[in-house]
Amino acid sequence: MRLLLVEDDDHVAGALSAVLSRHGFEVRHARSGEEALQALVPEADAFGVVLLDLGLPDLDGYEVCGRIRKRTTTPVIMVTARADVRSRIHGLNLGADDYVVKPYDIGELLARIHAVSRRTVQEEPAATVDHEVQFGDVSIDLPTRKVAVAGEVVQLTRKEFDLLALLAQRPGVVFRREQIISEVWRTSWEGTGRTLEVHVASLRSKLHMPTLIETVRGVGYRLVAPAA
Repeated sequence: MRLLLVEDDDHVAGALSAVLSRHGFEVRHARSGEEALQALVPEADAFGVVLLDLGLPDLDGYEVCGRIRKRTTTPVIMVTARADVRSRIHGLNLGADDYVVKPYDIGELLARIHAVSRRTVQEEPAATVDHEVQFGDVSIDLPTRKVAVAGEVVQLTRKEFDLLALLAQRPGVVFRREQIISEVWRTSWEGTGRTLEVHVASLRSKLHMPTLIETVRGVGYRLVAPAA
């Protein structure tokens, strides 16, 4: 797999490139946001994953992520020192597929790279029905993958839509965390659990319905009918 590593620190990039190469990756190193964007212009789908450090010298890492997503569907993993949920949600809203927080374990990084690449290859809608689902003011059109609240379209990422569509199949029924991760992320790796929490928080924020998705402590999540 070809991987685009966007990292301005040559020492960090060199060490990481060596490790990735030993694990079978062909690494291209970009030292700035502009260099990364240029690399993606003629080879938009040539990279299996973009590993994007947010601390770049020329452009804000979030801006780079947004511009990458506008020109390619290549999975983007953000590397950030910001551990707060709000920063992670912002990254996911811009189109990032996953994130790792510094300092990270190389084993975790490799697992996340393989996970997002598998998701792309096996990408399928999580829902198995092919019609529109109405849940209170929320309308979920499965064929077109569009979601609207009170008639206003809400822009969701691929995984946010798949997560919402899965829960909407059986409103009120609790979906176990392991089941959601298996069906939406198509992996059983336990490290995806934190990503699930961030996606749930992002959905609550985008839909402006903080109580729509209920956390069932120690079990999972379920869709709850909005109060009349």
